[in-house]
Amino acid sequence: MTLIFDIGNTNIKTAVFDSDTVVQEWRISTDLKRTGDEYFSLLRPLFRDAGIDFSKIDKIVLSTVVPALIGPFVIVSQHISGKKPVIVGPDIYSKFPLKLPETAVHEIGTDLYCDALEAWCRYKCPCIIADFGTALSFTAIDADANIAGVAIAPGIRTAFNSLFANTAQIPAIPLDIPPTSLGKNTVVAVQSGIVLGYKGLVEGLVKQMKEDLVKETGCKLEEIKVIATGGLNSMLQPITDVFDFVDKDLTLAGMKRIADSF
Repeated sequence: MTLIFDIGNTNIKTAVFDSDTVVQEWRISTDLKRTGDEYFSLLRPLFRDAGIDFSKIDKIVLSTVVPALIGPFVIVSQHISGKKPVIVGPDIYSKFPLKLPETAVHEIGTDLYCDALEAWCRYKCPCIIADFGTALSFTAIDADANIAGVAIAPGIRTAFNSLFANTAQIPAIPLDIPPTSLGKNTVVAVQSGIVLGYKGLVEGLVKQMKEDLVKETGCKLEEIKVIATGGLNSMLQPITDVFDFVDKDLTLAGMKRIADSF
């Protein structure tokens, strides 16, 4: 079995693969104050309740956009398997077909690298991956497996929460698709601004990135595929046709692909 730790700014996604199938998945809150022993104490009962024996974990891979948590999760991995995890980062990129500009090797988020690697290995064509997380990130790949560039915006939930935190008269409301863009009350007005606003952001940025990929790399417009991943991509799916493929677990699949190479 392969154990995956995908550490984000808000949540830590933990997944267990048996062959290529996710047999168990959990999310726990990201907390910089927790030690490795504390994280292990949170995870141990989850494994026990799921009936997963630590002795069956033969590979562990770790990706994090929170560098301070690498040390704690090395400790967690050692508690679980007695071994250090494979850590996604510049030290291992040369093993894979995806190529990065030298200026970006130490800057691109490891989650975005995993997204891009999996997308390229699956589709073997120019791609734009939209990852809906704490940040909304767009990663572009050209026809020769080069990461051509990245665009980053605040995530939908991040923008939503910021609006409520900084405005006195707007109450917390459901983050749903509004019936119209013409809000007649505060609830629909905010849903229109956030949900439909992000629809416009995504469609507009994808269009611009496609044009720039064609202009800067020479790839063909009709060959570019757009893949959505991350938990909140489902919010826009019913109201846009901009995505060719949707896979909320693209990052995990990329990490599993990396694990299989070690």
